[in-house]
Amino acid sequence: MSTHLTHLSAPDGVAPSPQYSHVVWGTGRFVAISGQCSLDASGAVVGEGDPGRQARQIFWNLRRCLAAAGAGFGDVVKLTYFVTDVAHLPAVREARDEAFGAAPLPASSAVQVSALVRPELLIEIEAYALVPDGSQTASPDGS
Repeated sequence: MSTHLTHLSAPDGVAPSPQYSHVVWGTGRFVAISGQCSLDASGAVVGEGDPGRQARQIFWNLRRCLAAAGAGFGDVVKLTYFVTDVAHLPAVREARDEAFGAAPLPASSAVQVSALVRPELLIEIEAYALVPDGSQTASPDGS
């Protein structure tokens, strides 16, 4: 667990959720990761028609983007999910849980959209992170 972040499951008067933290705060260097889609390094869609494969590829892409900024999933404070069908959210949560492991879940929002930038894409996810001051660029696995 990252010691520079505090996660609050639910403030008084707000229903708790096992799927995210309502409030996350901390100190450090702010990192914004643009919405990631299920594209491989060459720009080809991974998992066309398969929300589980797309979600896993997206979290792999997020891992690499976070690592480039010296961060990992334990530094993420907010995720925003854009899905073409809310029925894809269980697959997104499964891939997220695999990626985050024991790290506390960040704050999050989910939005159903009519379309993404390419018709084969089902999911896009953006992330915000707070990286401890003095962190160096991490390896692609986010460590």
